[in-house]
Amino acid sequence: MALAAALLGWMFDGAEMGVFSMVGRAAIQDLLANSSSPPADPEGQLGLYFGVIIAVFLVGAATGGVLFGWLGDRIGRVRAMSLSVITYAVFTGVCGFAQTPIQLGVLRFIAALGMGGEWSLGVALVMEVWPNRSRALMAGLIGASANAGYLLVGVIGIGLTAVLSQFEVWLHDIGLADSTVKMLVANKGWRLMMMLGTFPALLTFLFRMFVPESHKWESEKGSGTTSNWVTSDLLGVLVGAVGPGLIVWVWADESMGSGYRIAGTLIGLVIATVGYLYPVVRFLQRTFAQSPDLVNDSRQTIRRMLLGACLSGIALLGTWGSTQWAMTWAGQLTQGVAVPSDASFIWKHPREYTQMFTAVGAIVGTIGAAMLGDWLGRRTAYCLLCLTSIASVLWFYQFHNAFGWEFLISAFVAGVCTASFYGWLPLYLPELFATRVRATGQGFAFNFGRILAAIGTLQIGAILKHVGNYQTYAGVKGGYPIACSFVCCVYLLGMGLIWLAPETKGQPLPE
Repeated sequence: MALAAALLGWMFDGAEMGVFSMVGRAAIQDLLANSSSPPADPEGQLGLYFGVIIAVFLVGAATGGVLFGWLGDRIGRVRAMSLSVITYAVFTGVCGFAQTPIQLGVLRFIAALGMGGEWSLGVALVMEVWPNRSRALMAGLIGASANAGYLLVGVIGIGLTAVLSQFEVWLHDIGLADSTVKMLVANKGWRLMMMLGTFPALLTFLFRMFVPESHKWESEKGSGTTSNWVTSDLLGVLVGAVGPGLIVWVWADESMGSGYRIAGTLIGLVIATVGYLYPVVRFLQRTFAQSPDLVNDSRQTIRRMLLGACLSGIALLGTWGSTQWAMTWAGQLTQGVAVPSDASFIWKHPREYTQMFTAVGAIVGTIGAAMLGDWLGRRTAYCLLCLTSIASVLWFYQFHNAFGWEFLISAFVAGVCTASFYGWLPLYLPELFATRVRATGQGFAFNFGRILAAIGTLQIGAILKHVGNYQTYAGVKGGYPIACSFVCCVYLLGMGLIWLAPETKGQPLPE
């Protein structure tokens, strides 16, 4: 039951992340078109808002990972999971009522708090409940279930498009005003897609009624260590959230010079690091005050949290800076292009099918990466994943200039490679931390990586302005292919950084 509940939670996590990648462009177009002062450069403004909302979402997930991770170590994995799921479910649904891009960004931030928390809590619960010999399989299933959510969004998107006209008639039949119906079905029904995000809230009943608590956590509670988590320490998380907020602001404000942006980014990172680490540092101080022999363990915990954040940040930046833009690029390649006479059904839904192919690839990649980590060792596997990710992204963006089957096959391969880290990370991160700090430690490590990814995502808009005169090997001039190819070079950093991390293959989960 613990595994089933966690897999469902991660699947809806993936759907929550994937829905904006698919409908975000339509949503922002709709909101900008209905604003009182339409922008002079609609495409440029759309790209700016798209990047900012993704960045805000990543920041929210980072904050939620620390916040709900703390809660999971304090009150238990299952109770905290219930709260995290209902948070992202409710506020994803409310996104369907947004009237401006700013409102949409705020709601996405709140929804992301719960989404980021569910990942770390679910990983902690499953890894503690299942035996050591099953960890690689469990890690692969974790990553696969999240990407199944991406696939689910693509399938629902195609289904919704097919029945949208009939759904419009039904909405009129139940008595909704004509203006309300038009608002709900505008731009391929993006609002309805968001509203469907409330269904995961039903999972909270499953959690509370059937899912057992982790015995490892209950043992920690019995020993009294969970009482060292103090609510007032969460003020550090609140202060820490100011840091990434500053980063988003300096990059979203087009009037900012490069010097201010660099300075704001560095200051924001320092604030976020100190703030998000504060609850853990205070907990460790209280713990080793009672047990002085744990001082070295405390220092090691902080080092591993920072190292894990860097490894996660590289993986997340690589994905959010490359394949997450694939759906937008597919839409651009088909927008205003005459449909070929021999075109297949995929031309009717380029974004949806691109998302589905990358999601299926990601499901394969996450399970394979976890098994690879168990076979070759954690460090060798991570290095190999970085290498294959670079190759797949460059092939996808540099050697294609039209939408079609070959485009989708390359999207599948890019999904296999770039999403493979989401099978490796659930395997490796829990192995770095003891039970008493596992949810918070891995929550920080994985989700702080989202802040690094947010910084990279914000660069896409800036890079797009400077790559207009460059072209891909396939002849596409400027745009997303050049920008995303540039961002994927971050994997080179990962190939070197991983050798600073400890090898944990064959070792039991730390107590």
